[in-house]
Amino acid sequence: MPTGPGLDRPVLTGARRGGGWSRASGGAALWARSDWGLVIAALGLSLVGALLVWSATRQVAGSAYLVRHLFTTAVGVVIAALVTRMGHQLLRAIAPLLYLLSVGGLLLVLTPVGSTVNGSHSWILLPGGFSVQPSEFAKAALCLGLAIILGERLDRGAAPNARDLALAVVVAAVPVGLVLLQPDLGSALVLGALALGVVAVAGTPKRWLALAAGLVAAAVVVALTTPVLSGYQRDRLTAFVDPDADPQGIGYQTRQVRIAIGSGGWQGQGLFEGRQTQGGFIPFQQTDFVFSVAGEELGFVGAAGLLVLLGFVVLRAVLVAARAQDAFGRLMAIGVATWLLFQVFENVGMNLGLTPVTGLPLPFLSYGGSSMFACWLAIGLVNNVHLSTYRA
Repeated sequence: MPTGPGLDRPVLTGARRGGGWSRASGGAALWARSDWGLVIAALGLSLVGALLVWSATRQVAGSAYLVRHLFTTAVGVVIAALVTRMGHQLLRAIAPLLYLLSVGGLLLVLTPVGSTVNGSHSWILLPGGFSVQPSEFAKAALCLGLAIILGERLDRGAAPNARDLALAVVVAAVPVGLVLLQPDLGSALVLGALALGVVAVAGTPKRWLALAAGLVAAAVVVALTTPVLSGYQRDRLTAFVDPDADPQGIGYQTRQVRIAIGSGGWQGQGLFEGRQTQGGFIPFQQTDFVFSVAGEELGFVGAAGLLVLLGFVVLRAVLVAARAQDAFGRLMAIGVATWLLFQVFENVGMNLGLTPVTGLPLPFLSYGGSSMFACWLAIGLVNNVHLSTYRA
């Protein structure tokens, strides 16, 4: 058995007593001790998502979207593997840099370099038809930033003080504000929910939590009552309150989504057999409304199965957080769990007509490179925390 240093930091020299392995050079023990339940569940979701995306797009684009979805999944797995191999202490050391890079990306997208898609100036177009959405990576960066700020004092056995909490509010408010300026209400809500989850687990007094919740609510009110949101996004929110307000636009789209899900019944109409999906009645079905493909073609049983898998990923992140050996790892894993849970709730809710349409993708299942990369980055972060719990 290897007797070298623990798994929570990179090792640049050989282990004592000959042999051994290190996180820096890789090794069988690293992968054997990984949270394979978490990885396999995420991979299963990504592969099922490839089938759903293919079903929604094959009539107009053949296998083009399928190939891209599989490619982004493969790249995402590589990202997760690299983050897994990174030492826990190294990840902790570079967390501030990653947060600053994320803020830089959000600033860059607001310049002429950024591009507008569906009323949101959230994208940076790349050669070859690819694009990057910095707000997706801001979610992982905020997990790291808040964990650094609030974890230091917790590791010393003390609760965060007013200075720590004020700094945490600023660290969260910067990306939330920049995302609202794009404007992207959905991603801003995810960032706000993520911040509340981390701050709550850090042992913040209730009065501070109430203040934080009030700030998030105030940001939403400002977005809804000022010209911050684009006309396209306002139509989405209006259609939630009154589906007949935009019968040829988003109102039509949401009605078709509910028809598709309702027609699936218990067992569904069969993959590639859904009338709404194969008829092309639902715009952007491969992104915002991929859950409707599952509801129509896989039925209640299939759609519920996907929700169980998504819930399993969130639960694994919570369990890893509970077993973490340091506050940084615990808060980071909780941030990931809150992020994924809120995003699943909002996406499925808007497919069922229970929440407004905000354009959030369904983690691992929706088509989109930035979303897929960010989700697999989250898996790598949680697995990194999981491995840090092993000691020599």
